[in-house]
Amino acid sequence: MAPDADPGGRRVVRGACPHDCPDTCALLVTVEHGRAVSVRGAPDHPPTQGTLCTKVGRYLDRTYSPDRVLHPMRRVGPKGRGEFTRISWDEAIATIVARFRELAASPEGPQTILPYSYAGNMGLLQYGSMDRRFFHRLGASLLDRTICATAGKAGWTGVVGAAVGMDVEACVDSRLIVIWGSNAIASNLHFWTRAQEAKRHGARLVAIDPLRSDTAAKCHEHIAPMPGTDAALAFGVMHALIRDGLVDRDYVERHTLGYDALAARAAEWPPERAAAVCRVPVAQVERLARDLGTIRPAAIRVNYGMQRHAGGGNAVRAVACLPALVGAWRDRAGGALLSSSGSYPVDSAALERPDLIRGAPRTVNMSTIGDALHDADPPIRAIFVYNSNPVAVAPESAKVVRGFAREDLFVVVHDLFRTDTADYADLLLPATSQLEHLDVHSSYGHLHVQANNPSIAPLGEALPNTELFRRLAAAMGFDEPCFRDSDDDIARAAFRADDPRIAGWDWEAVKRDGFRRLSLPERHAPFAHGGFPTPSGKCEFESASLAAAGHDALPSVILPRESPDTNPALAARYPLAFISPPARNFLNSSFANLPAFVAEERGPRLLIHPDDAAPRAIASGDAVRIHNDRGAFGATAEVTDRARPGVAVAPSVWWRKLSPGGENANAVTAQALTDLGRAATFYDCLVEVTRMESVR
Repeated sequence: MAPDADPGGRRVVRGACPHDCPDTCALLVTVEHGRAVSVRGAPDHPPTQGTLCTKVGRYLDRTYSPDRVLHPMRRVGPKGRGEFTRISWDEAIATIVARFRELAASPEGPQTILPYSYAGNMGLLQYGSMDRRFFHRLGASLLDRTICATAGKAGWTGVVGAAVGMDVEACVDSRLIVIWGSNAIASNLHFWTRAQEAKRHGARLVAIDPLRSDTAAKCHEHIAPMPGTDAALAFGVMHALIRDGLVDRDYVERHTLGYDALAARAAEWPPERAAAVCRVPVAQVERLARDLGTIRPAAIRVNYGMQRHAGGGNAVRAVACLPALVGAWRDRAGGALLSSSGSYPVDSAALERPDLIRGAPRTVNMSTIGDALHDADPPIRAIFVYNSNPVAVAPESAKVVRGFAREDLFVVVHDLFRTDTADYADLLLPATSQLEHLDVHSSYGHLHVQANNPSIAPLGEALPNTELFRRLAAAMGFDEPCFRDSDDDIARAAFRADDPRIAGWDWEAVKRDGFRRLSLPERHAPFAHGGFPTPSGKCEFESASLAAAGHDALPSVILPRESPDTNPALAARYPLAFISPPARNFLNSSFANLPAFVAEERGPRLLIHPDDAAPRAIASGDAVRIHNDRGAFGATAEVTDRARPGVAVAPSVWWRKLSPGGENANAVTAQALTDLGRAATFYDCLVEVTRMESVR
């Protein structure tokens, strides 16, 4: 359906949700006389089917919020106070250019400048195109974007070969669905609707999550391992599958590599040992193995909650072995999915132009930005933040805050709102919402390319990322032709045109129709006959490439750094494992400032099991302090058996400025990194919880 207009000025525009969610919904935006009046899901888009989550269903609250940043502003008060005065775009651009030129000409050079961005907008243009070109050409430090998914992706690709898997639309025909490390109702709604349909047709649903989430409560069985023990559970399942003769030996022999070595390692993990480490009944380990070995088609939906600890990459490796062991890949409605992003032939080189990089700039890990702002050599002297809110979302936030508060650090923030990070900006620049700019989208949860057409003019003086960095490049005197590419030019080059998955690609047609499925078989079963995108072409239980990089050739059980098993001295002081999964009405820190969603979340909460609450004299509604050696934050207790014994759960991420005492859950999380992918370890964390007189 093309955008439509009627004589009264009403039209419907095709769009796409930009947020960090696997669903990447197709939107229909109704506009009357230049103002968007409704946003709804496209009913003809197979993944969306006309339904949006509660957050995006109220997207106009975000677009037309009275709190939008609409003009460039310069700081006039102390850092952290969020006090600004309005300036012109000319002054803002001139200020940035002058400072960047000064730093680039200094003895320490342009590496003292750092871009900091992530997935506040996941469109291929606004996420990473003109911005990357600009910082590459400048010679700035490179950013290792690790804060969410790199551990899981590294583990998955070590076994499967790429970020690819089953088509989740096929889950309607699955007979067993295992949801591992995901609260799909909150973070993968359209997969969940298909799982519910399968359930109505007789499928068995199993959730694996330390928290009895909304999703887990609606499954036939909930397995609640301690955080960071998923690899042990997977190995216990492998042991039982092999012991009971439930392995598909024909599939294993034809299409896998390293079975004997994997079986030897699984022999070390009888279900009793796995159950003891996970602190779950051994019967649950046995039953999960029996289900996977006897029910077909069997699907595993893996998500990123299970990889945010010291052994996160290997946990995903272990789970990724299971579908091949039981031959689940044979069926279209079987197999597993972590991410479908590798199905898209994205031309990153064309988008980002790494050939523009001058010299050999260093790489800074975004997950350790707190340390980097204090200890980097040469020092970081300027940071440009967009598509992210590190003061709220980065671990060990006390260090992050002290870093951003440095008077000698030049901070630029490009955002829609005065975020926690924006309060430390020297320059705060207005960004467009998704309704105000052009973009093209891949997905990590389905197989459709989507266009986002701008439905309204930018509000105030807001600019999209592409236009901002286009203007900065011109002001810096960067004369390479790529800096004059229009957004349409970039979108046309976003995918490798010679790849058969994008055969017949026509950007104008996708803009008109809103979406197009990749050129893959309708009944897509990617590994029914092997053909894994690994070096061997097989599912690699044993990986020579990971071994060559210094890792174990086989998946292994790496327990959290902070747990009673690995650090009993620390656990004596801080006995509760701590996780901070997404609050249902927030998406990372997006939407977390909008009044309707803040009201629905009812303030920061801590879910704690009655067995842990009673000895601490904590009752529901009490103010509590969650603390460890890194910091502390306040919340209201909710005593519930939804949290398993030994685990405290804080639905997140709240903005610090909207939290009691000005601290959020990342006051207690650590900057330590994962085994693979050098990712953040948010769920590798021990705390104590004490009752307070009030939530300050």
